[in-house]
Amino acid sequence: MAVGSYLMLLAVRMCVCVPLGVVMVLPIWKTRACSSDQDVRQAFDRLQNAQIALPIADPDPRDYRWTAMQCSLTRTQLILALLAAACSGSGSSPVQGTHPTTAEGFNKVNHIIIVMMENHSFDNYFGSLAYVPNGAYHTSPVGCAANDHRCVDGLDCGEDPTGGLVCTNSNPDDAGSAVAAFHAPSRCTTPDLAHSWPQSHLEANFEDPNGALFNSPNDGFVRVNDTGYQPDNGIETATEDPTMGFYTQEDLPFYYDLAEKFAIDDRYFASLMGPTLPNRLYLMAATSFGHAGADSLPNGEAFKPSSGTIFDLLDSKGISWADYAEAGRPEAMLLRLPSTSTPDPHFRSLQDFLAIAAGSPGIAQLPQVSWVDAAPKDNEHPPNDIQRGQAFVSGVINALRSGPYWKDSVVFITYDEHGGFYDHVAPPPASQGAARTPDDLFPGQCADLSNPPASQQAGAGAHCDDSASEAQSLCPALAQSPAAQYPDGCASFDQLGFRVPFLIVSPFAKPHYVSHTIADHTSLLAFIEKRFLNADAALGGPDRLHLTLRDQHADTLEDAFDFENAPSLNTPVIEAQPPSTDCTPSP
Repeated sequence: MAVGSYLMLLAVRMCVCVPLGVVMVLPIWKTRACSSDQDVRQAFDRLQNAQIALPIADPDPRDYRWTAMQCSLTRTQLILALLAAACSGSGSSPVQGTHPTTAEGFNKVNHIIIVMMENHSFDNYFGSLAYVPNGAYHTSPVGCAANDHRCVDGLDCGEDPTGGLVCTNSNPDDAGSAVAAFHAPSRCTTPDLAHSWPQSHLEANFEDPNGALFNSPNDGFVRVNDTGYQPDNGIETATEDPTMGFYTQEDLPFYYDLAEKFAIDDRYFASLMGPTLPNRLYLMAATSFGHAGADSLPNGEAFKPSSGTIFDLLDSKGISWADYAEAGRPEAMLLRLPSTSTPDPHFRSLQDFLAIAAGSPGIAQLPQVSWVDAAPKDNEHPPNDIQRGQAFVSGVINALRSGPYWKDSVVFITYDEHGGFYDHVAPPPASQGAARTPDDLFPGQCADLSNPPASQQAGAGAHCDDSASEAQSLCPALAQSPAAQYPDGCASFDQLGFRVPFLIVSPFAKPHYVSHTIADHTSLLAFIEKRFLNADAALGGPDRLHLTLRDQHADTLEDAFDFENAPSLNTPVIEAQPPSTDCTPSP
């Protein structure tokens, strides 16, 4: 075992928090030198995200003091620095606590609505946000300062003579050539891109996927997808690797309008580096309880995590909730089956939501917490036309904006995972009190309440075959002994996934505001818990109910809100129509 890995594991097991002064005088075991501005920026981000104080607040990569200091920061030092932050147990981001929220202010929120779409990274959708002509935002060649909330950490681009964007962010292909990010020529990406548990870790660190927690150059997107998802066919064009494609305000005018008028977060990540299912489980249970793959769930069954679900917590306090689905199975049914005796008020149609939100007479009230699910044709999962999903979300927002519930609602719009699309920011460690998992359940070793007590043993949970296979594919040591203790050197649930788009649409959202707070899907659970499940009236103390270590330590994103003044109460929103020419392939 490497010296750095040994020190980290030893310290975690002993719950030792290492002072920064000790970290900085440790012997040096160098892993690599900084070879570019991007390397320097990523190294700074890794430490800043871990809340480690640095001698230079916002470094210029050309500053020799910063380059010399950071390039000599070793794997061992980084491990112990990250551990020092994790052991603090605060779960806070660099900006948490700078905008304290009073109970009176937080309690003005009476309705929370979550819209989760599918399979796009932050750079894929908002990497060009800072380049909107006469737009609200800017970017910085050395990254955004923590207190600059008009700065978006997107792609590094300039304009060509025709006004198009030319970007320097790139990924190597198999021949070693750099494939630069480019404006995607089509709103329909086909075929689907690589985003499984092992593929995502290879996209993060192609040479050492199990080491992505400590070094994530995000250098494997092209090579992983070239193996089967976007195969090379002779001489390539500049736009032949769709993983490197991005969209602009011309493609997504409604989303860009929301992003410029309300609040976004450019440090919002998927909950894990993997596909849809486990990330959606984190949204509803603050864990995937061992699931890391696309495990299928037969009709008439639901997963039963031992630590419960957000629905259980809401029910325990009499908080109303519902899942409104455009078509098909509502996402909440992954974890909760509907009542068979009477119509279950928790599972309703999209048309019900639109009518309720708009204030139609003689209809039920809007629940305190709502999920709104798009049908597969509208959820923006490739190869569907992304403007179909944009029109779906527009209908949801405009119904709410024109109705009686707008004044006290918060809408979170996000994406379950990156879908194989490139993002340049290294996924940070998960905030969960220095633990390797939120609940002592490791990848591929599922456990649940499907058949207790037998199913509560690691590896005995229901419908875990795909997860077990993918965990073993990434971790050969686990494959040799699947029932043994999870190997120390293998990737676990202690790292977030890649960044995904995230918008806050609400009267309380700060206008044209970019939060740089580290968050993931469990931050939405923490927000719900703090508002409705806190015995201390939104003070955020230890009395807040939670499910696992992940939502217990998640940031609640309050820096993006002004509950006292509701500055976006009268902000208008535009409408988005379905695409005039739909590029979605025929079935």
